[in-house]
Amino acid sequence: MTAKAIFITGGASGIGLAVAKHFAAQGWRVGLADVNAAGLEAAKAGFAADKVNTYVMDVRDRGQWDAALKDFVAASGGRLDVMFNNAGIAVGGTFADTSAEDMDRVLGININGVIYGAYAAHPYLKATPGSCLVNTASAAGIYGSAGLALYSAGKFAVRGLSEALDGEWAPDGIKVRVLMPSFIDTPLLDTVAPGTNRTAREGVRDAGLEFTPVEVVAKAVWDGVHGDKVHLIVGKTAKRLAFAARWMPGAIRKQARNRILETRRG
Repeated sequence: MTAKAIFITGGASGIGLAVAKHFAAQGWRVGLADVNAAGLEAAKAGFAADKVNTYVMDVRDRGQWDAALKDFVAASGGRLDVMFNNAGIAVGGTFADTSAEDMDRVLGININGVIYGAYAAHPYLKATPGSCLVNTASAAGIYGSAGLALYSAGKFAVRGLSEALDGEWAPDGIKVRVLMPSFIDTPLLDTVAPGTNRTAREGVRDAGLEFTPVEVVAKAVWDGVHGDKVHLIVGKTAKRLAFAARWMPGAIRKQARNRILETRRG
């Protein structure tokens, strides 16, 4: 039988690479896509040469999506069992201080990139029995995070898209999952908030919050693809936030306001 196949954006590092390794260990063919050509080349070395394909691509470019998926599905023997829309960026700082360039870049990658990927993958997923679309959101898609307004907006959009497509694509035999992890120690946390010299990683540590290992997230994606849950909430912080958003939204709101006030005073 032809090996099952998964196509992953943001596949050169972090969650994307961890998921690729987990699925490859189960015998799957993996397609790794990223804008980072050097990172892709380094990542490729960790896989059997006949089980991996790499694509240097920008998820904002629909033409690149069409070309990459066409090539990958041809290499996989006509299969696309899982499309993992994982590429994303983070820009910290207050909404009012965000530049127009950063605004367009965040929305283009975190929202449009996911939409384009889902749209381009649909016919291949429909043609593969038991297929699944997985979109990476975030704990920031559970309750909006002050200081990460655009990032939160994008992740809420990904969550809404995933929930809607899970219904729309059910008649096509396609499952849809949305991944909402808490803080992961990946290059995304190297982002420096405007007007500061502190990275997001330092902010997480100072707040006493935990990092969830990427291997735990990869296992959650595997379980999600093979399970029935639409929302894949991973990590202690994300689970606490989901509980609080449902039962104690006022407390989250107060905490967010206090954190911003303290930042401005400091």
